Amino acid sequence: MTATAEQLKQLHETVLYHLQAIYQDCLPGLSLTDISDDIIKLMRLDETFFDSLPHKNNWDQSDVVLITYGNSVQRQGEAPLKTLYRFLNHEIKGYINGVHILPFFPFCSDDGFAVMDYYQVNKALGDWEDIERIAGDYRLMADLVINHGSSSGEWFKNFIKGEGPGHDYFYTTAADTPISQVVRPRTSPLLRETETHDGIKYVWCTFSHTQVDFDFRNPEVLKEFIRIVRFYLDKGIRIFRLDAVAFLWKKPGTNCLNLPETHEVVRLMRNLIQHAQPDAIIITETNIPNRENLSYFGNANEAHCIYNFSLPPLLVNTLVTGNCFYLKQWLMSMPPAQNGTAYFNFIASHDGIGLRPAEGLLSDSEIASLISTMQQFGGQISWRAGDNGVKKPYEINIALFDALQGTIQGPDQWQIDRFVCAHAIMLSLEGIPGIYIHSLLATSNDLEKLEHSGHNRAINRHEWDYDQLSAALADPASQHARVSDLLKKLVHLRQQQRAFHPNATQFTLQMGEQLFGFWRQSMDRRQSIFCIFNISDTPQPLRIAELNLIVTDRWWDLISGHIFDEKTETFTVKPYQVLWITNS
Repeated sequence: MTATAEQLKQLHETVLYHLQAIYQDCLPGLSLTDISDDIIKLMRLDETFFDSLPHKNNWDQSDVVLITYGNSVQRQGEAPLKTLYRFLNHEIKGYINGVHILPFFPFCSDDGFAVMDYYQVNKALGDWEDIERIAGDYRLMADLVINHGSSSGEWFKNFIKGEGPGHDYFYTTAADTPISQVVRPRTSPLLRETETHDGIKYVWCTFSHTQVDFDFRNPEVLKEFIRIVRFYLDKGIRIFRLDAVAFLWKKPGTNCLNLPETHEVVRLMRNLIQHAQPDAIIITETNIPNRENLSYFGNANEAHCIYNFSLPPLLVNTLVTGNCFYLKQWLMSMPPAQNGTAYFNFIASHDGIGLRPAEGLLSDSEIASLISTMQQFGGQISWRAGDNGVKKPYEINIALFDALQGTIQGPDQWQIDRFVCAHAIMLSLEGIPGIYIHSLLATSNDLEKLEHSGHNRAINRHEWDYDQLSAALADPASQHARVSDLLKKLVHLRQQQRAFHPNATQFTLQMGEQLFGFWRQSMDRRQSIFCIFNISDTPQPLRIAELNLIVTDRWWDLISGHIFDEKTETFTVKPYQVLWITNS
């Protein structure tokens, strides 16, 4: 629809309000009115405009996202994105309706997160036609790598030359700038000395020296990313993952994390995207402590979804210790997401098990024990620079299938049961689930790739040969087929249950420390599901009376079909067994 004069006037005022909050401390003489006009035109909101519905849920229980690299599955002689499309249609169609393809652009490092050209598809993967084909059949999530760009890209080359597009896009500061408070996920020097046409410059590199931070004090950088968002919408992308957005705004003398200007940029982006494409959503990727992460919901006016970063370390800790105390304590503290917002739940990713989100939730001794256990199972540890340069553990790099091969006592026979239990918990929780491709396929640690690359994260970034994978999935005795079939059955069950809507009611149950449970109720209050999990390696008694099941309803387990009635007093829950007890 075309915007009316009144709608455009209101939109201009809204955008101007955001810009005033973002640039209040920046260069004098900026014409924010002109910048507002430019932004609206870049998003083509002067041509096509939709009313904003901030509290609308653009998701339901059928939404499940697969997380994958563009080349996680390969076939000789075929572009990897074509092979991925083949895999999606042959193996997961009907189970998973969303796909997050990790950065598929030309890059120089960090497996895609040092983008050289935001407007091109990496030729080694395919082309825009391949991306649009996938976007036509699946809800496509793409990374907006908004904090930094590649030191090998054209923009940075122009920065060194001092002319051309992007020459003024990067953040520079003095060599003696106070940076001791800056919190970062890496231990490399923050400032990179760079020879330019105008002498030595010190550029800001939050992550690595091949990933140079953008300077959003320059409105041209903001406008460039608005242009990129519009371009991606035109290519069919409907979910924008704002990568490392928490580091976006820099202010020397602070920790340069979660600054007010960063939140205002997210609010502006949400406003623009909602008016341009009402079903498009923003997800913030902020691998930081839980309370800080929650702040990116704003008042249902920032991110539509936030990554539930505390879930992976807490859940793995629960399953290897056989004690749900910390997981339960955290879950009880989590606020329900307002309509128009949702948690994005995941327990495995292309990176690792983040430890920052466990800060304040797990004790130092629990974290140390978790690290030790994961190292016994082949895991690696990546480090970060904390306050005043103190080195701290940042994440555990390990394939989740191997992370759950045993407990703190060592490997055991419950690996698959424990692994499936972990995913059942994620699939049951309030929020939208994201399943990493290597979890769906029960891929083990790739020690060869780890050794070859020298990068810890490579351990969980295996690249499958499509024909070998097809053979493994066709073999019912393989771990890959067994796990994939079990997870797809759980996903299919989830998608039928209104009580598993991402915004359905959730209450934590008090069932001791070996049984973990919570209650979900559909938004129309017609369906209840008691989600109960034995997170230990020993059978546990469940007293049915403690659930207070309504006696006039018929209750049964969705997974096993077992019927519970008033005569059932105690039910024995097997090690890592999952119960979804429902009345509808």
